[in-house]
Amino acid sequence: MMNAFCKTLLASALATATLASAHAADPLTVYGKLNVTAQSNDVQGDSETTIQSNASRLGVKGAFELSSSLEAFYTIEYEVDTGDDVKENFKARNQFVGLRGSFGAVSVGRNDTMLKKSQGKVDQFNDLSGDLKSLFKGENRLAQTATYVTPKFSGFQFGVTYAASGDDDQLEQDGYSLAAMYGDSGLKKSPIYASIAYDSDVKGYQVARATVQGKIAGLKLGAMYQQEEKVYTVDEGVVNPFDGDSYSGYLVSAAYAIDAVVLKAQFQDMEDKGDSWSVGADYKLGKPTKLFAFYTARSYEGKDQNDNFIGLGLEHKF
Repeated sequence: MMNAFCKTLLASALATATLASAHAADPLTVYGKLNVTAQSNDVQGDSETTIQSNASRLGVKGAFELSSSLEAFYTIEYEVDTGDDVKENFKARNQFVGLRGSFGAVSVGRNDTMLKKSQGKVDQFNDLSGDLKSLFKGENRLAQTATYVTPKFSGFQFGVTYAASGDDDQLEQDGYSLAAMYGDSGLKKSPIYASIAYDSDVKGYQVARATVQGKIAGLKLGAMYQQEEKVYTVDEGVVNPFDGDSYSGYLVSAAYAIDAVVLKAQFQDMEDKGDSWSVGADYKLGKPTKLFAFYTARSYEGKDQNDNFIGLGLEHKF
């Protein structure tokens, strides 16, 4: 059923895109990427080889000018898991609709929280086995959200996400995700990007995060500091307050470009949980396409064996 629905959605999107291009009424963009790796995964002593997808996706997005000062915008995006054993391999990603103007932008639907968005591009192994979400809480995409983002003021921008208690992940609690950001997260319009963010009762956790990344010539350096505390838990289907300890962790990353090659390294540590380090390299074949390789080693507190991941992959964006 889901697979048939997604096929219908894709066909409709392509047909609409064709009509939109012809009439310029409601132009939309069909976009996506395929990121697939051949990997050797050694997890707690169990080894296997995989040909796996890493957040490959397909989506449509667009905007429509309602007046000289108001625009509607939307995104409908699905993850495509090429390595899934079943054929119905579509999973929901960001799916929202909104309005924007001189007041900023408001959107409602399934969306990343502001804390997740605030990380920018500091995670050099995002979506791969070295992704920071392996040790840090807060990388949340929730189904029932409302988000407001201000216009930029002298490089500063602020945002808030409201997470409704009706979302199953919210453990019957209303939650808020706040962020203050400075600069361009892509480091194209500014040489530095910095943010502070806070989650209150989001998916059962309080999280505080500070991120900074800068660029000097071909070298990008980044760092993140995080404190997290579990505040709600589920026991036999009943949600209860959880009075636990607060834990802190940090991440440092670096990337250096030499012509078409980008060398990358990253280290991450979370108190009472474990640490992880990754090294890798990207080779750009063209603007939308790259070859890449990486190695990630992760150790956990209280476990004797490390997890190790070696991957060689290909990514193409469209």
